[in-house]
Amino acid sequence: MESLGDILRRITARNISKTTNGDGVRLPDSEPAGEDCPRCKGIGWVTRRVHIGHPDFGQAVPCTCQETADSGNRAAALRRYSNLGALSRITFATTDLEGRLPDAAAHQMFSQGVTIAARFAEDPQGWLVLTGPSGSGKTHLAVAIANRCIERDQTAFFIVAADLLDHLRAAYSPDNPVSYDELFEQVRNVPVLVLDDLSMTNATPWAQEKLFQVINHRYNNALPTVVTVRGPLQRLDDSLRTRLEGTDGTATVVQLGNFNSRLVLGIGEVRPEMLQRMTFKNFDTLGGPGASPQDQESLDRVMHTAQSFAAEPEGWLLLSGPRGCGKTHLAVAIAGVRLDKGSQVFFAFVPTLLDHLRATFSPDSPVGYDELFEQINSVPLLVLDDLGAESSTVWAEEKLYQIVVHRHEARLPTVITTASTLDELEDTKSRIASRLVDGMVVDWQPITAPNYRDQRRRS
Repeated sequence: MESLGDILRRITARNISKTTNGDGVRLPDSEPAGEDCPRCKGIGWVTRRVHIGHPDFGQAVPCTCQETADSGNRAAALRRYSNLGALSRITFATTDLEGRLPDAAAHQMFSQGVTIAARFAEDPQGWLVLTGPSGSGKTHLAVAIANRCIERDQTAFFIVAADLLDHLRAAYSPDNPVSYDELFEQVRNVPVLVLDDLSMTNATPWAQEKLFQVINHRYNNALPTVVTVRGPLQRLDDSLRTRLEGTDGTATVVQLGNFNSRLVLGIGEVRPEMLQRMTFKNFDTLGGPGASPQDQESLDRVMHTAQSFAAEPEGWLLLSGPRGCGKTHLAVAIAGVRLDKGSQVFFAFVPTLLDHLRATFSPDSPVGYDELFEQINSVPLLVLDDLGAESSTVWAEEKLYQIVVHRHEARLPTVITTASTLDELEDTKSRIASRLVDGMVVDWQPITAPNYRDQRRRS
């Protein structure tokens, strides 16, 4: 039986593609094959021929060649088989314990994940499932586990789920030198399988069935398996999710970072200079020269309302008024208070947000549309700045409406700023406006003060 590493090298030679893992990293080319053991073909393990139901059915055992091979040759064979290539450089020793995400909560989650992954790598038992947003370090830890297994003379195989499916499809070709059954059998029974970027998004029924067969076989036979999943497990098919969650205690699920897709796309965060400049402390309720007593009263009233909302967000806060009157300042001040309390906030200029949502449909996007859209819908506090400034296309209108409806019905804290009046919104965005006038959920706070920036120029 030919080794899985050689099988994939031969398939890939005829099906060259730019292969990436779940974090958008291009996988390296495999190393050239050497002379293999005639019994295990360089794998280092074999499966016993026993009947179904036997305790050893489906279990991998070391090949006899491993008894005579020196440690250097064993390590070289295991590394060549592993499909890791240049990823062999990734180890626990070279891992930054804080990870790549910038927030403190993600640092703690990643540090805990490193501890759990390192413990698993020393004695692989059961399943380890790593979840989290793109860039959270899932693939890094999974690769580090595989490399540690090799250091311990244990066979491990790493592959991206999408690549596995491509190789299985290629094995159906009549001129392919490797049979589908041969390839599938090795993937199912490898002693330690690392399956990267498992996803059911846009998966065909055939792809779903193949992935389920691999996962179900390894689950039923308690074969050590590491799986990485972008996003929450709830997005997966129920049959897959129940195996990954391991309700019988065989699986450990580790979340690396909160599902903040914005960290990858560079949206949703309030710029530090805005947080420093736009606070409640430096909000000018006098409105500058030319502001009427009524204008000053509206600024004072809205500021106190915003402070109360920031202390205990509940329902929606709608800030309306002319451009430059202080709406965004107050929205940022609210976000700053919540961030200081450790809460998650998604802050976005509406036209830019829609541009990013469109960009997620690109095949090159590191984050899928569903992942980003789900986070916008579920984040504890959403701040939508300048509603009405976006281009009024049917697509944009529909996306905004879906966000508004979800958060309105769930009563999730939301702050919206707009330079439009409610009458104008009812004319241009009637469906959204119908939610904004709901006094049971939305606290509408109009600001009558004129543009601060114009007043400063006149002074």
